[in-house]
Amino acid sequence: MALHIDYYASLNSPWTHLGAARIEAMAMANNATLRIYPVDFGAIFAQSGGLPLPKRSPQRQAYRLQELVRWRDQLGIPIQVQPKFFPSSEQHSASCVIALRETMGDQPAIKLAHRVLKAVWQEEKNAGDLATLAALITDIGLDADQVLKLGENPRWAERRIADTQAALDRGVFGAPSYVIGDDIFWGQDRLDFVERRLARG
Repeated sequence: MALHIDYYASLNSPWTHLGAARIEAMAMANNATLRIYPVDFGAIFAQSGGLPLPKRSPQRQAYRLQELVRWRDQLGIPIQVQPKFFPSSEQHSASCVIALRETMGDQPAIKLAHRVLKAVWQEEKNAGDLATLAALITDIGLDADQVLKLGENPRWAERRIADTQAALDRGVFGAPSYVIGDDIFWGQDRLDFVERRLARG
C-alpha cells in the first residue's frame, strides 16, 4: 500500500525551500502521495513555545546564517541567506496554494508553493506582491487571473486556520515538517529519515 506524506510548509522558510525538490523526488520514487499544507507558523510558534526569527537571541540568529551557508554549499542550491524580501506576506500565496490543492489537486499546489519559495530565496522577489505572485503562477503554467480570483475566496483563509490547528493537534511545531502516519520529521535535515521510513513501506 502506498504511503502518504502530509507536508507542513512555510512559504517563507529557507529550510522548506532547501528540502523542496528532495521531498518531491522521494515521494515520487517511493510512489507515495504528498499533500502540502502552507500553515501559519506564527500561530504555531505562539502555541508551541517557538519564537519568530526577530525574537530569537543574537546567538541563534547568527548560527542560523552559518547553517544556511553550510546547507547551501552542501546541497548546491544557490540561495541568498538574507534575501531582500524576507519575510514576505503569505496572505495571498498561501490562499492560492490551498485553493489549488482543494480544487485542482496536490501537484499544482506543490508547484506553486515551491515556485514561491524559489522566488523569495533564490531570486529575491517579493512573493507577497500580487503582480509578482501572478507572474509566478504563470511560470507554472496556470492562468494567473483565474488562480488569483480563486484565491480571494475567504474560505481558503479559514481553511488555513483549520489546517494550522490540525497541525498543532498532530504535534507539528516547525517548518518544514513531514508527517507519515504518527511519525513526524522536522526539518529538511531529517529527509534521510523520511527516505528510510518510505522505504520500509
